Amino acid sequence: MPPVVDAEKCDACGSCIEVCPANVLEIKSKKCVVANADACIECRACEAACPNNAISFP
Repeated sequence: MPPVVDAEKCDACGSCIEVCPANVLEIKSKKCVVANADACIECRACEAACPNNAISFP
């Protein structure tokens, strides 16, 4: 399962993108979005790196 991004909490800081080894996330319209869900390896690095707790896994 890929991560879920809470757009209300996301400030597009890019921390999640920097740590993702699979290039799953990208910034679009000043928010982080899941751009490549199939590539997610569920390492949860993005979740840990997000300072706003905007990323979670279902």
